[in-house]
Parts: sequence; structure tokens; C-alpha cells
Amino acid sequence: MPDFSFDDLRRFPDVEAPNLFAVDASDRLILDEAADALAAAGPGEVVVIGDRYGALTLGAAGLHGATRIRVQQDALTGERALARNADRTQLAGSFESMALGAPLVEGATVVLMQLPRTLVALEQAAALIARHANPSVVVFAGGRIKHLSISMNEVLSKHFSELRVSLARQKSRVLVASAPIGSSEADAGPEAVRSEFHDDLQLWVAAQGTAFAGTKLDIGTRFLLSFIPQMQAHPGVAIDLGCGTGVLAAEIARARPDARVIASDQSSSAVASARETMRLNGLESRVDVVRDDALRSQPDASVELILCNPPFHVGAAVHADAALGLFRDASRVLRSGGELWTVFNSSLSHATTLRKIVGPTEVVGQNTKFTVTRSTKR
Repeated sequence: MPDFSFDDLRRFPDVEAPNLFAVDASDRLILDEAADALAAAGPGEVVVIGDRYGALTLGAAGLHGATRIRVQQDALTGERALARNADRTQLAGSFESMALGAPLVEGATVVLMQLPRTLVALEQAAALIARHANPSVVVFAGGRIKHLSISMNEVLSKHFSELRVSLARQKSRVLVASAPIGSSEADAGPEAVRSEFHDDLQLWVAAQGTAFAGTKLDIGTRFLLSFIPQMQAHPGVAIDLGCGTGVLAAEIARARPDARVIASDQSSSAVASARETMRLNGLESRVDVVRDDALRSQPDASVELILCNPPFHVGAAVHADAALGLFRDASRVLRSGGELWTVFNSSLSHATTLRKIVGPTEVVGQNTKFTVTRSTKR
């Protein structure tokens, strides 16, 4: 087995910066807490959920000899970073990337997990494991203490009769859950999508697991929606970039019935949510929902209109570079004269960045918190 070092891991193709890391103390603590269980696990019995850049998967393989690991990652950039890191550490072939569903966890005796941001996502994973994993399964779910809550313990205790909380180390803890409780409740697999009808828009919004804002309307998205009448009147193709639950895509499809609409996001949870949003609103034949890293799969100069409510976080850190890749790809994909409409927190300097990357950019709307800009491709 090759020597394994966390120092070899990178975040690429996700944002890289001196204050952003491919591995943190919670990854190390999860692996240390699970060391004995990993040593006893057979081939195919180890599952990793929510690995960010491969630290848990490759740590289990490189430090503890786990083989045929099944791994689920919501972000496409995370999957690609794991593949690159596996090649770099000579551990390619030690794992298989899978979607969140019963086949991911069937027969698992060890589950390593980065605790998700939302209780809904944790409920989804916990119910799935309790229903489909081996009855002897032990779940090692960790995170930074500042992101943990007692409610997480309560969610896990609904599905496991034994719960232990590790000692803190480097501002991290691990929740160790075992003895799954058999339940006749609905399986919280990827098909467990919630939905809500918004009377003001006459729109259904669906959300699964980690989808941003859930079934609610993000206030930035709501602000951008009010400018749809001012957007290009007859686009051949319009894209909702970083679509989340697909609200912008649904509304532009209804407002521009002759346009081909694409909803694009790198999150598997967002893609599942957006597809259900389109189905509930009778728009599935009008909107193509795709999982993509920014707009990598879209050809140059092929689109007349792009709408974007970009993220301003990379993981838990506020980072301006979170939106730069989206802006660059939008510029590449827009035709000359095409429009990029963006909404962002007014404290950010995105307008200046958009002028440099895309072209002439004007502020068309501003309230106490958000700014909406229109950038025209040079």
C-alpha cells in the first residue's frame, strides 16, 4: 500500500486559497474514532457520506486499508477532487461514487459522515442508513463544534438507540450512532422531496436534503424575479446558473414561453429538487435540468440570457471567489450582446468584477440588502 498523507490532498477543481483546505480536524477525528471499526470492516462494508474532497474516503483506504468503499458527495466539484486526489495518492480503484439511495448503504457496517448543514439532510441520511445498512452498522458523523447542535443528536436518536458524543479535539466532535431502530416510516432516500406552494407566484417549490433555502424563496432570488419583465424579450436559450430548487428557471420559462431553458447546478440535491419543481409546475418538457460544474458542458457563445444568484460561501467560509467561476463561464457561454442578470449582497464588489469579466454592467436595482445588475457581453 502506498504511503498516504493528507498533505497530498487538494480542493481543485473547487476554489483554492491559502485559507481554504482540503482536509480539516473533523476529518481526522472521524477517522481516528472509527479506526477499530474500519480495521474490522470487510470489503464493501465502508460507506462515506458527504466527503468534501476525499479526506474521509482516501483516509479510510490509505490509513486503514478499507476497500470497495462506497462514497456519496453532493457537489460535482467534490467528486472530481476525490478522483484527482485518488490518482495523486495512488488509491484510484479503492472506491465507487454513488448517489444517495438504498444501494449506497445496503449491508454497510461502517458509515463515515461529515454532518450536513441542515437537519433535513441529516434526517434523510440517518433514516436511509437505519433502514438499509447492516444491523451492526456504526455511524461516525463529525463536524466543527461551531456547526453542531443538540438537534443533531435528537435526529440521530430517532433512528439509532445508542448515541455517543466524542471528546472534543481541535474544535471538532464526532457523534457515534449505533443499534439502528427499525422503522416503518417513509424511506428518506433521494426521492423524499418536500414541496410548498407559493400563492404570490402561483408556483410550487420542491426541495430535497441540502438544497439551499429549502422550499422557501431566498430573498435574493425573490428580488431578482421582479426584474424579469426587463430582461431580454426573445432569448433563444436562457440559463438559470446555480439553479438551486429551480425557481428562476421556472419563472423565466413561464415568462419566455418560446425560449429553451436550462437549469444548471453542481449539487445533486439541487438538481433533484429543480427537476421536481419543474414536474410540479408542468414545466418538465420546457426546462432541461443538468448537473454541471458551472457551465462546463455548455458551448461557447450559445446563450442569450443567464440569470444567477451566486453563492458567497465556500463551505462555511465567506469567500468572494465562490462566484468567479460562475461569472467566467457565463461570459464564455453568452453570445455577443447577451445578458447576465445577477443578484448579490450589496457589500460585495461583484459589479466591478462583472465589468472586467463579462462587459458593461449597470446596477438596475438595489434595496437595503441586495443589488441586481445587468451585464452585457462585449
